Amino acid sequence: MKTTLLSFALLFKVTTTALFAAESKPDGGGWLPLFDGKSLDGWVQRGGKAPYRIEDGMLIGSCVPNTPNSFLCTVRDFTNFILEIEFKVDQGLNSGVQLRSQQFDKPTEFEWNGKKVKVPAGRVHGLQAEIDTSARAWSAGLYEEGARGWLNDLKNNEAARKAFKQGEWNKYHIEARGDSVKTWINNIPAAELKDSRVSAGFIALQVHGVGKKEQTLEVRFRNARVTEL
Repeated sequence: MKTTLLSFALLFKVTTTALFAAESKPDGGGWLPLFDGKSLDGWVQRGGKAPYRIEDGMLIGSCVPNTPNSFLCTVRDFTNFILEIEFKVDQGLNSGVQLRSQQFDKPTEFEWNGKKVKVPAGRVHGLQAEIDTSARAWSAGLYEEGARGWLNDLKNNEAARKAFKQGEWNKYHIEARGDSVKTWINNIPAAELKDSRVSAGFIALQVHGVGKKEQTLEVRFRNARVTEL
């Protein structure tokens, strides 16, 4: 009986979450809100155990020690889209916005530039618009989480590096069209990439692992919206 009730409860949660994602409709400008400001409906956590919560209309992720990278992921996939999202991050916390990302139950591998890249089972991987509070300031650079690493950093884009505002709200504008992915930070062009390895996947919000550090650092997100192309 307990097993049946548990199964029903899980089915109910998955069903209602999926319904939220399916029934969210674009506004008059064609934008679909990814976050209702009240709950985590339409999202599922993968990877580590960093907690995510809702507060004053914001979605907040907090780091915790001894857990790997954590990802709050949309329950549905996106292919071609424009994504806009605002964030504010504590100094010292690494984060990012995942694009067309994936997670598989079995180990996978692919070949890139003559080399085999292996992705472990259960590892969230895919393109990421970096959120970087370090001195290099590569926020909005394009990194492939869990696979190829940096694909377009900002070492040659001083304007984009200077556009990031530590301790303040920042805005990403991201366009994924076919094999083209482009990012802007606070209206400044940041990174551009031509890459056809993955054409669809979920959007996710990362809280990077911090090892054994016990200091609580947070990243806040708001006004997350997408328009599909």
